[in-house]
Amino acid sequence: MSRWRAAACRISAAAASHNSAAESRALTRACANAPLLPPLPLQTLSRAFSKSAAAAAAAATTTSTATSRGPGAAAPASAGPRPEVRLNSMFLSKPCSLALPPDSPLRAADPQYEGIKRFMLTLLLFYSKQSKALRGANIVYDRITSQVDAPAIYDVFQLEKAFKTTFSLLVLHMWLVLRRLKEEGKDGVKFGQYIYEIYNHDVELRVSKAGVNLLLIKWMKELEKIFYGNIVKYDAAISPEARQDDLVNVIWRNIYAEEGSEAVDAAAAPAVQALARYTRREATCLSLTDKDAMFSGNFKFTTLLLPTPSPTPKRPTR
Repeated sequence: MSRWRAAACRISAAAASHNSAAESRALTRACANAPLLPPLPLQTLSRAFSKSAAAAAAAATTTSTATSRGPGAAAPASAGPRPEVRLNSMFLSKPCSLALPPDSPLRAADPQYEGIKRFMLTLLLFYSKQSKALRGANIVYDRITSQVDAPAIYDVFQLEKAFKTTFSLLVLHMWLVLRRLKEEGKDGVKFGQYIYEIYNHDVELRVSKAGVNLLLIKWMKELEKIFYGNIVKYDAAISPEARQDDLVNVIWRNIYAEEGSEAVDAAAAPAVQALARYTRREATCLSLTDKDAMFSGNFKFTTLLLPTPSPTPKRPTR
């Protein structure tokens, strides 16, 4: 067992038994006496974190499920196969603006108060430019997480719902939004910084929720490196000088590939190519989305609809 895998196992054990003070002290002493680990590639760090978090989450889920079912209860049936998706025919339509129509129930708007209430809120800087920007940034980030956390995105692109894939999709959609905001100059960059701060807080909560509370600052630094590394790769893959397959290869390495797998797997190729088409189309659609919609969060990523199974025809009764 490698030193890194051993460290990941110790982190999983600490997350699963965080209520035990004695084990926590033993783990702290073990970490203090452990030799320094050599620097590892970013993808390796992400996968090691994903495995340790998944182990902790699986242990917690197994414990809670066994407790809720009680002794002698039957285990739940396993999930059925994913519905069939025709990936080769998806995301080929002409790009269009993602701005929500004026009558959309999903639109967000600042509350309009009158009289003394508006006067007091004005004194409290509720209607200041910065306050409006912060509210808009929260709405924009809600649009991102709504797309990333939706079950459809995992079914359509044939992805496993795990920390690694969720984090990778989160980075991908953050890049799409930040890339669009750069087109608005300094105002867009400043607004993007607000969104990035919200993203950082959310990732920290997701890491803790995954069961990894030990060495949290270290993991956050490594995930930050992965974030910026992926951003640079996506920018290069979608630049005018890039080749047609560059984006496919980057998405394969960042989201799908396991350690040591460089070439796109033939079985996963349709899903990877579909995600690349989706990414390229969303980038164009966001460029067509007006500034007001981007700064207020009144836009929505393309809805990923799963095919509805046709009902089985009834046999005629005799």
